[in-house]
Amino acid sequence: MRLPRRRKLPAPSWPEYLASRAELARDPLLARYFAAGTPAPETPIAEAPMVALDMETTGLDERRHAIVSIGLVPFSMGRVRLAERRYWVLRPPRPLNAKSVTFHHITHSDIAGAPDLDEILEELLEAIAGRLVVVHYRHIERPFLDAAVKARRGEGLMFPVIDTMSLEARWYRQSLLARFKRWMGRPPASIRLYDSRGRYGLPVYSGHHALVDALATAELLQAQVATYFGPETPVGELWS
Repeated sequence: MRLPRRRKLPAPSWPEYLASRAELARDPLLARYFAAGTPAPETPIAEAPMVALDMETTGLDERRHAIVSIGLVPFSMGRVRLAERRYWVLRPPRPLNAKSVTFHHITHSDIAGAPDLDEILEELLEAIAGRLVVVHYRHIERPFLDAAVKARRGEGLMFPVIDTMSLEARWYRQSLLARFKRWMGRPPASIRLYDSRGRYGLPVYSGHHALVDALATAELLQAQVATYFGPETPVGELWS
């Protein structure tokens, strides 16, 4: 059963936004990234180059916390390009805390010789340039990366993302069936990454590792599109 097409309110065009940023950017790395653009909104999802992005952080507030690792996995609807994966452990500008270490298992000794984000920024931007970034919960990866780049380069980094958590919410939180279950007093279905994967019969992976979670996100989007959307779905209906 495919999800119904949703009518979207008018929103700024991501291709136009990136083109504008390319002209205005003072930093050459950022200018090159923005100049690479993004697929047009009408591009079928099956034809769009994508990269799954995940990161581990010291907390949930990009104003007070920092990135400690980043994982990237390029993919398409038909293939996951594991040979092109990237993974970095980073040295955060703020100290680690015990609570965050219990989640991501990155310790003080791990970050002692790790690079700062600025040292791997060129490689990171090259890996995502021209691709649609796919995340599970866009309120972490995009704002954290934007804040971190702004702190180092004086300019932010905004880009379109496909959020697999939001796509899952369309069906399991907003469908008539989900509303009926809530009316019956049942709790809403979890749309966390690993609970979501279980609904599609995807394998169980260990969580809270940026590279593993990036792979898990790529596979989840493939399953969501195959189940509820279709390869012809325009990316403009899926991105945020």
